[in-house]
Amino acid sequence: MKKFSVKKENIREIFKSFNNLNVLIIGDVMIDSYLWGKVNRISPEAPVPIIAVTKKERRLGGAANVALNIQALGANPILCSVIGVDYDGQTFLDLLKTQKLSQKGILKSRDRVTTVKTRVIGNNSQLLRVDEETEDDISAYEIQQLLILISHIITHDKIDAIIFEDYNKGLISPKLISKVVELAKTKGIPTCVDPKKKNFTAYKGVSLFKPNLKELREGIKLDISGDNINELQRAVSSFRVKQKMETILVTLAEKGVITNSRKVKEHLPAHIRSIADVSGAGDTVISVAALCRALECNDILTAAIANLSGGLVCEQIGVVPVNKEQLLEEALKLDFVR
Repeated sequence: MKKFSVKKENIREIFKSFNNLNVLIIGDVMIDSYLWGKVNRISPEAPVPIIAVTKKERRLGGAANVALNIQALGANPILCSVIGVDYDGQTFLDLLKTQKLSQKGILKSRDRVTTVKTRVIGNNSQLLRVDEETEDDISAYEIQQLLILISHIITHDKIDAIIFEDYNKGLISPKLISKVVELAKTKGIPTCVDPKKKNFTAYKGVSLFKPNLKELREGIKLDISGDNINELQRAVSSFRVKQKMETILVTLAEKGVITNSRKVKEHLPAHIRSIADVSGAGDTVISVAALCRALECNDILTAAIANLSGGLVCEQIGVVPVNKEQLLEEALKLDFVR
């Protein structure tokens, strides 16, 4: 790490180059719904707070939040997912249109409901979350339709990176993963993964794998402490080799991140932040990491910028995309930037 350095103009060039990239995002999409208000009293009906609603908001969530982050960083996202034929599905399409995001990768299913997560926020603190969703796997026919769609997009668009954004809501399956990874390899497209427990070991041969510590523990069934970095690196190295992955980036919350590849094994500590809400931080980290990967950035630089981005969005309430200018400003202040 001491020998590693990057020039400021190189950092600026990387951020500028984000604007030329197209990223295919495959994953579970949802609507993040918010009820904002004030709490001044407790209900006489039950020991729960009463919130006087002052604002309602609906935002794109799940893999669609990754699309928003990719867009905020200047690149062009193409979202590939399945929604329901319902009111919320139409709202989702309207939100895509409002954000000027393409709908060409979205399939509609009569057998599913569109996922909605409603967060109730009183006095700037989250009080409750209500989930409306179907977690069953999509049908074999829908998987086939999705693969046809993905193949068409990869063939007809210049795709610079593919992100699997897995929320365990039934879209991503081992068959879908293996087919897409195989197709990406023939086209020389890097594959980047934000995993969940269910398909954790199905992502063989991907370019970049980004679990958080909880997901890693559950995925490899090991009780590893975030304090023991050496033990963590050994476990991650073993898993990476077994899974034939190029790089693993593990986010450790307040302990920062570790990056692990054949050549590089480094721990980057977190930057001191005023944490307001950790929701959506993983979406931001995978977005930044995927763009850096598409530009073939050094593993340490990729981890450092991704680490910064996750911290920045944690300073905001609710799920919000990263601010590119703010991220660039902080990236230019990194220890190894000259």
